[in-house]
Amino acid sequence: MKRVFDFFTSLILLIVVSPIFLILMLAIRLTSKGPIFFTQRRIGKDNKEFVLYKFRTMKINTPNVATHLLKNPDFYITKVGKFLRKSSFDELPQLINILKGEMTYVGPRPALYNQYDLKELRTRVGVHKLLPGVTGWAQINGRDTIDNIDKVKFSEYYLHNKSIRFDLKILYLTVLKVLKADGIVEGGVKTSTEKEYGKTASF
Repeated sequence: MKRVFDFFTSLILLIVVSPIFLILMLAIRLTSKGPIFFTQRRIGKDNKEFVLYKFRTMKINTPNVATHLLKNPDFYITKVGKFLRKSSFDELPQLINILKGEMTYVGPRPALYNQYDLKELRTRVGVHKLLPGVTGWAQINGRDTIDNIDKVKFSEYYLHNKSIRFDLKILYLTVLKVLKADGIVEGGVKTSTEKEYGKTASF
């Protein structure tokens, strides 16, 4: 049932946002050299690799590592890229991944193909059985500001507590964070969540 929902909603959304797609594609093409789309090998369900799609926000000579690991990320981000990242419009092409069945709306963010430590931790607690998501419980509770162990604990908590209601909560909080251009949940919200996931963590 979820797969049917993902397929039809992603297809409808791709049609609805197609004018935005065209505008963003033109803006990327006119303001920087390189391809419109950024593709990257990611780890999907059952640790099978797939190709993730995003709008390109970085210059073509950027090292192929997570942005937070770059020494000077601002140097590599394009002018349009700053807007795309702040608005999260760079994630729109992942609707294609959802349409293909490689991702879903809510789940653990797909790890890079070379994040072997994160892959091992997720496999140890069974998180690798989930389809990766555009957003997830770890995503709204710190994203790249938390270490891999905490990321996996949040994802494990989601694994054991996933439901339609929980998914809707995560989507709602994601929209709020995007509107606020917020990269981390501060204070009591995060602390409360850490207590919750501690009940199910296996390491």
